[in-house]
Amino acid sequence: MKTYILRRLLLTLPTLFAILLTNFILVQLAPGGPVEYLLAKTSGEAAPITSLTSANQDEPSRYQASQGMAPELIEELKIQFGFDKPLLERFWKMILSYIRFDLGQSFYRDADVIDILLEKMPVSISLGLLSTLLVYWIGIPLGIRKAIRQGSHFDIVSSFILVIAYAIPSFLMATFLVVMFSGGNFLDWFPLRGLVSDQFALLSWPEKILDYLWHMVLPVFALLIGSFASLTFLTKNSFLEEINKHYVMTARAKGLKERAVLYQHVFRNAMLLVVSGFPSAFMGIFFTGALLIEVIFSLDGLGLLGFESAFSRDYPVLFGTLYLYTLFGLLFNLIGDLTYSLIDPRIHFERHE
Repeated sequence: MKTYILRRLLLTLPTLFAILLTNFILVQLAPGGPVEYLLAKTSGEAAPITSLTSANQDEPSRYQASQGMAPELIEELKIQFGFDKPLLERFWKMILSYIRFDLGQSFYRDADVIDILLEKMPVSISLGLLSTLLVYWIGIPLGIRKAIRQGSHFDIVSSFILVIAYAIPSFLMATFLVVMFSGGNFLDWFPLRGLVSDQFALLSWPEKILDYLWHMVLPVFALLIGSFASLTFLTKNSFLEEINKHYVMTARAKGLKERAVLYQHVFRNAMLLVVSGFPSAFMGIFFTGALLIEVIFSLDGLGLLGFESAFSRDYPVLFGTLYLYTLFGLLFNLIGDLTYSLIDPRIHFERHE
């Protein structure tokens, strides 16, 4: 096991490097940059679509925001943002800094990137963790019930509903919930944006908890709608596979009650794949759905931070967010594999000679 963990950790380094290199190239090829954004903002115009950083520095500037701007000011901004250096030098400098977990300083915020990420992280983690726990709390019992009542009216109707739920993207469901329940054209039951109310500091502790949960209802529900559908089908299929095995028939032949057969024998084996997938499920919600949900509901987490950084071309914050997501994703994949091995001792990753 130690050899496997060491091998996976060593493989994490080139994987992380390749992902950072790909993201760095894609961002550099994207039109516009922090210099263009700042100049366009200063001149009161829309963000330009022509990239100054990729243009020949000997040529006059070719984007509208630079008209009337002193060339010395543009050169000073390029030096301030580090765009006076070649791409390769900037990339290696970023990599060497990331090895020391020095993510640099934001272009527009007077703070280190690591401090900004740590400030926003609790919001994203709480949203992802709460959603994942509810997904398992709903999906596992529902999947077991569907397996027990395989082919019944309940199984058919619930499968139809789950397939529809699975097909609805979380961001589309979030938009629907905002229109329906957040003061759109219909009801005004839940807050439109934010994690807490404006008077949160004045509330007592029980009222603060209720206020927080009240704000989390719609974002969590938008994440739940598709995620628990896949977990329900996974649980059902795992149970059906175990129910048809010989040890179950033997337990029934010995006179054990059906409930004892299901929850003392079948449940333990059927839940191996489901429980071991918890780290991956958390990262799936944390990575994909939560990003758009935070933007739609204006939750001040990593997803909204990454969106704003991409829009304003705040490269240190953007790359720092990507680096954090990538590192977490690789580590949680390893934790998922190790969890599977711990739950089922028959599974190991040592090489047989």
